[in-house]
Amino acid sequence: MQRGPQLAPPVQMLPIAMMSLPMPRDWTEHQLPSGVDATDVFIGGTNKENQEFLLRAFRSFAHAAASLEASYANLRAEVERLERELAASNSEVVRTSEENAQMRAYLDRILENLPCGVLVASSGGEVLRANSETRRVLGPAAGDGELVSLCSLPDSVRELLQRSRMEEDELEQTVGNGQHNVRWLAVRHALLREGGDIFILRDISERKRLDEIEARLQRECELAAISRLLAHEIRNPLGSLELFAGLLMESDLDDEQRSWVEHVRAGLRTLAAIVNNVLHFHSLPPPQLAPVDLGKLLDWSRGFFLPLGRQSQVTFSLQNHLAGVVIPADRHRLEQVLLNLILNSVQMMPEGGWVELGGRRTRSEGTERAVVTVADTGPGIPPEDLGAIFEPGVSRRAGNSGLGLSVCRKIIEQHGGAIHAANRSQHGAIFTVTFPLTDVPEGVQK
Repeated sequence: MQRGPQLAPPVQMLPIAMMSLPMPRDWTEHQLPSGVDATDVFIGGTNKENQEFLLRAFRSFAHAAASLEASYANLRAEVERLERELAASNSEVVRTSEENAQMRAYLDRILENLPCGVLVASSGGEVLRANSETRRVLGPAAGDGELVSLCSLPDSVRELLQRSRMEEDELEQTVGNGQHNVRWLAVRHALLREGGDIFILRDISERKRLDEIEARLQRECELAAISRLLAHEIRNPLGSLELFAGLLMESDLDDEQRSWVEHVRAGLRTLAAIVNNVLHFHSLPPPQLAPVDLGKLLDWSRGFFLPLGRQSQVTFSLQNHLAGVVIPADRHRLEQVLLNLILNSVQMMPEGGWVELGGRRTRSEGTERAVVTVADTGPGIPPEDLGAIFEPGVSRRAGNSGLGLSVCRKIIEQHGGAIHAANRSQHGAIFTVTFPLTDVPEGVQK
C-alpha cells in the first residue's frame, strides 16, 4: 500500500513524453527515475508482459495522435480555403448586388422617361408599378391619390383594360365622361410569367384629332371642286333669269302679273344666295375693300327684301341710325351677309311674322363700333345649338345645308368684325354684327 505514492511522478510525465514520437523501445530505462524498479510500475503481470502491453498502447496512441495532428492540419487548410472562397463569394455577392441596384436604377430611369404609360398589376388587380406617364395618360381617371388598384379606375378604363387581355393587337377606345373629358386611349397587354399583367398605355387623342382634321380637309377639298363646278354651271343661267325678271318688272303688267314676277325674283334671290354660300364657303377670296356707307346699305336691303316679305307674309321694319357711317368693306360680301341672315329669319317663320333690321353706333372701352342687328319673331334658337350655330352643317331647318351662317362668320371676320346669335327675351332670335370704326381711312366721313 505504500507503493501508490511512488507511481504518481512517472504517470504525470507521460503526456510530456508523448510530444516526441515515435516512442523508443527502451523508454522505461530512460523515463523511470533512479531507484525505481520497473516491476513496481505494473501490478498484476510480469514485467515483460506489462512492458509489451504498455508499448503497444502508446504506439497506438502515438499513431492516433499523429493521424489526429495530420487531420487537424488538413482541416485547418480546408477551413482557410473555405474562408477564402467565402470571402470571394461575399465579394461577388456584394458586387452583384451593386450591379443589380445600378441596373434597377437604370431601368427605373428608362421606365420614367418612356413616352408611353406602363402599368403593372398583380393577378388580383393590385397595381405593382405605374410610371409617371401612366398618370398623365389616364388623366382624371387616375384620381388625385396614389394609384393602388385597378378597381379605382373608371368603368370605361377598366373595360378597356379587360378587353385588351383577350386581344393580341393594340386596342383603341374613347374614355372619360362629358364632352370635354373624352379622350382616345390605345392599350396593349402582356402577361407576366409569375402571374399578373403589363399594360402599355398611349394617349392618341392628338393623333385622332389630326386624323379628323385631315379627313375634313380632304372632304372640303373634294366639295370645293364640286362646288366650283356647280356654281359656275348654275350662276350663268341664273344671271340671265334675274335679268329677264327685272325686265318683266319694268314692263306694263297688271297687279297679279307683277305679283307673279315678284315671286320669281324672290325665288331667284334665294337660289343665288344658296349658290353664293356654297361657293364662298369652300373658296372665299380676300375682300375687295372700298368705303361703304352702312346707312345706305341698310336702306338698300329694305327695298331689296320687300318682295320677299310680301311673298312670305313677313313684315320688314328698319331702325337705321347709321346714316353717314362709312367703313372699309366689300359691299357685295356685306350684302351676302344680310341676305343670309334675313333669309334665315324668313325661313323660320313659314306662317309669317316680323323682321326688324337695325343699325346704331356704340362705344365701349374706348372703341367705337357700328352695330347691325337682324331680329325676328320666329321660334328662336334651341339652347343646345347656340354654341355651334355658326358651324358648317348646323341648321335649325330640315333640308337646309347649314352653310349660310358659317359663310356670314367668315365674311364678318374678314372685315375685322364679329357676329353673335342669341334668343330675344320675348320670342324669336337676334343676330348682332359689330364692326370697329377705328380703321376707317383718313378723309372718309364716319
